[in-house]
Amino acid sequence: MSLPDAGDEARSFRQFSVRTYECDTRGRLRLEALLNYLQDSAAEHAERLGAGVVDLIKRNLTWVLSRYHIRISRYPGWKESVELATWPCLHQGLFALREFEVRDGQGTLIAAASSSWMLIDLKTKRPVAPGERLGPYPRDPRRAVGSNFEPLPAVGQGDIERSFRVRLSDLDWNRHVNHVATIAWALETPAADFLEKHHPVEIEVDFRGQAFFGESALCRMQELSSGQDTVTLIRIIKEQNERELARLRIRWNA
Repeated sequence: MSLPDAGDEARSFRQFSVRTYECDTRGRLRLEALLNYLQDSAAEHAERLGAGVVDLIKRNLTWVLSRYHIRISRYPGWKESVELATWPCLHQGLFALREFEVRDGQGTLIAAASSSWMLIDLKTKRPVAPGERLGPYPRDPRRAVGSNFEPLPAVGQGDIERSFRVRLSDLDWNRHVNHVATIAWALETPAADFLEKHHPVEIEVDFRGQAFFGESALCRMQELSSGQDTVTLIRIIKEQNERELARLRIRWNA
């Protein structure tokens, strides 16, 4: 498999082979597993650039994911190898963008994502400008998904509600619920018969709060229609105090 633009120092390339435990009931890569690929690649690349979590914690800093926009045109199957490219993109005020592309063995783009991150001062718990607190590092301004991260609509009348309790395995190094676990809750909110017939092809996420071990999250979903696809809006809140944790808009295809 060729590595396009491999000489560009701003980009990192990794290959993944789909494992049995990463597959759904149809033998295709689960979205949560794909998100773990993205997270692992981003963490490794940030570490190489001197902006990884371990290095930042020593400086009382950490990254927190704010927004995500993911598009999937095809889910690879068991044993299939894919190549993942990631690169830091632009700084937009207090936000740092990171892009992702996933290609199959023929070089065809099968998934792309754009993410927006905040750099948090662990002492003040406030965001700080990445350009002021991090040294210079290579960046590529090209976007994988040209998202402006516009505000996501609130859920009106909820069609389905589902509750999830935070497990230890849901936590990340910051000791709050990992973003993949949050998205996984949303993906399990629709009815079982709907999930048997549909798969997500576009996901937009606005992360708004943190949940911790032992707390409970309530997912409230509203179903919309959009041509041949189904669109769901999902609002996730803490059951204990109704504080908002995330908003999602998911487009599903049969």
